[in-house]
Amino acid sequence: MAMLMFEVEENPNCEGMPQLIFNTLAAARQATHVKASRSGAATFHRVTGWSSAGGGTPCPAYAVRVEESGSGEGVLVYGGDWGIRLMPPETSEAWRLATEQQWGEPFLLLNDEYEVRYS
Repeated sequence: MAMLMFEVEENPNCEGMPQLIFNTLAAARQATHVKASRSGAATFHRVTGWSSAGGGTPCPAYAVRVEESGSGEGVLVYGGDWGIRLMPPETSEAWRLATEQQWGEPFLLLNDEYEVRYS
């Protein structure tokens, strides 16, 4: 078990998040899709990390099983210093900030591995 520390600074992609610390229970793996809901039922969405490089660019997103205080275990999905970005799987546009089809989050904490698809 290792400790994972990360922080998401305030940015155009999402709200900032102060430093969080999690105990990991497995190795992190690159994630391509996560089960999420923007409005309505949760479905699989494409996911990427979001970096401050160049004013906002895609980077890998990762998922790792963690201990969550008070709730037992979960799967943490995290990305770059500007969080993660999601879009519906049927959307074929490039990753970018100026669109209504995509949205950003500092991170996601999911219930189980079945809610993540890996590369």
